Amino acid sequence: MFVISVKSGFAGAHFLRGYKGKCAHMHGHNWKIIVEISGNSLNELGMLMDFKDLKKIIESISDTLDHKMLNDLPYFSKKNPTAENIALFYAENIKKQNPNIVIEKITVYETDNYAATYIPD
Repeated sequence: MFVISVKSGFAGAHFLRGYKGKCAHMHGHNWKIIVEISGNSLNELGMLMDFKDLKKIIESISDTLDHKMLNDLPYFSKKNPTAENIALFYAENIKKQNPNIVIEKITVYETDNYAATYIPD
């Protein structure tokens, strides 16, 4: 099996509804995203997927979040914009753009020290 990964990111604000603590108040992060995809075969060029093609997909998703108040976006109107839910948001949108991509995992860094990873079943 082959695995490739691409990093992206965006700047966005959020707050956590129902949370008791500082994160209940609006604040921002420079989020970092790492998407890893896998497959058993390579194309005629010897690539699982061109890094640039995967980056284009990921950055199109990042662009929908960049410099936004995440809580105001329809996807996060009922679910908290946690790192976990942001990872799920990326997974769902990657699959919408290219259902053939096999996602190994998506890691969302809220800070350099805090990250959440989504691994599809």
